[in-house]
Amino acid sequence: MTMPALAPLAPAFRAMVRDRLRARAAAAGLDGLLVLGPGNVTYATGWHFSANERPMGLWIPVDGEARLFVPHLELENALDVPGVRVATYDEFPGEVPPVLWMIGETGARRLGIDALEARLLEAARASVAHLDLADHVRPERVVKHDAELALIREAARFADRVLERLLASGADIIRQGGTELDLMADATGHARAALMARHGQAFQGTKVGITASVHSGPRAALPHGAVLARQPAPGEPVIAGIGCSLGGYHAESGATFVCGAPTAEQRRVMQAMDDANRATIEALAHGHACAGVNTAALAPIRAAGFGAAIRHRIGHGMGVEGHEAPWLAPGDATAAAPGMVFSCEPGIYRPGLDGWRTIETLIVGTAAVEVASRFQSTHPPETRMLPL
Repeated sequence: MTMPALAPLAPAFRAMVRDRLRARAAAAGLDGLLVLGPGNVTYATGWHFSANERPMGLWIPVDGEARLFVPHLELENALDVPGVRVATYDEFPGEVPPVLWMIGETGARRLGIDALEARLLEAARASVAHLDLADHVRPERVVKHDAELALIREAARFADRVLERLLASGADIIRQGGTELDLMADATGHARAALMARHGQAFQGTKVGITASVHSGPRAALPHGAVLARQPAPGEPVIAGIGCSLGGYHAESGATFVCGAPTAEQRRVMQAMDDANRATIEALAHGHACAGVNTAALAPIRAAGFGAAIRHRIGHGMGVEGHEAPWLAPGDATAAAPGMVFSCEPGIYRPGLDGWRTIETLIVGTAAVEVASRFQSTHPPETRMLPL
């Protein structure tokens, strides 16, 4: 069956976002919002720029046209952004810090800013009658619209393709002396070529790509370790964590493979992680607070005796950024609601011995939780073997 063609989000979507932000500013009694967080600027404009020390800003007045503030070297790129006027500053750091220049350009007396350096706080407060430092963009980003979810689903599908390739060709690569680097290059290259063949032309100018990490054996106990020229050995686990972006929207998928048949102990680890997946989905479906989802999700791992091997939360939000709020972690009281997108990443890490992690992209719906990344659903733990 031919899948319907996807396209980047239209300028009308970004205009709708800005109108909703105007309404939030008005409800808060503000003249407008100066948006500085890179993810927030992208969300409200559709511009996928390089975030660096030179700040970008978007002024969204309650009444009037939005203005995009950029360094002069970005002028031509910014002029391509529809629906906004562009103003530039010379350079960073500048005699006047660019953010303070932006505040002056707004002319606002009651101003909302989503992100502000502490060193600029005193001067910023002195330049306006009222400064609101709440992030009014975050509530809009948290619940995705259907067009955003379509991009996330497709990104998840291509993240799965990396794992499919690794399962199909990983054993042969290792038998020929291949390393973590070789496994990652083969699987990501295969999926990236398919992604670009399918969507590269339509999504030119947006963020499209695949990232991955592959860790094996004792080094798999390092959640953010470097990928090395290390050949996995029989009996060892191989963790693959995959991220894919399409049109600037992110999804993740991941699995742990075993080089050969898993031992009884390894099967016990994999079962505990599967149980954590199910607990995450159940807690999200019941609309629990994010912190409560994290507690419920990690409970099966603790019950199986692996509590000391937990190194991180169960997951995080995804959308314009690969990691964004809400967080499935202690301290986040946000209630799960339809339209939210989360990663589910149970992990068991035993330094000096091994490490295990799986990843799924979950979309909270009105009646159930959708598992957008399907690799684990179609490949249960006992099939995730690389026979050497």
